[in-house]
Amino acid sequence: MKATTILAGGLAGATAVTLLHESIRQVVPQAPRMDRLGMQAISKGLKKAGKKVPRENALFTAALAGDLLSNAIYYSAAGIGSEKNIWVRGTLLGLAAGLGAVMLPEPLGLNKQYSNKTVATKVMTVGLYVAGSLVTTAVIKLLNRKKKESHQEWERRLVTSAMG
Repeated sequence: MKATTILAGGLAGATAVTLLHESIRQVVPQAPRMDRLGMQAISKGLKKAGKKVPRENALFTAALAGDLLSNAIYYSAAGIGSEKNIWVRGTLLGLAAGLGAVMLPEPLGLNKQYSNKTVATKVMTVGLYVAGSLVTTAVIKLLNRKKKESHQEWERRLVTSAMG
């Protein structure tokens, strides 16, 4: 599969998980707060490096951009290899990301409540990442199909013009 197709799928999945998260957190009190987790991680890293921590709006923007970039690259891994098992790979990547988001904050010294507040929070956290991986896989499959259809049409036109 082409790198551009894989990266486009990864970006679509990352955008989907971010949009879903940002929408759900506005209306569901138990929603995961991955934005807060990202802000805390950046703030903690900057403090350890002896750097000034930006204000909340800038920190939020940095966390959002970091999430989009890192998730896009991560989700793109679903497209590596044959297309045969892409749905399995994509789903497992989403599941691993969601479980990591639930299980890793505390060992990393971050506030686990952002992804572990309640059972519903944990389920939503895992579900968001699986949803992102499914969007990634669907986009990669769609782009691959469009590419194949375009190639077949090009071959048909080439043969038709050569014959006539």
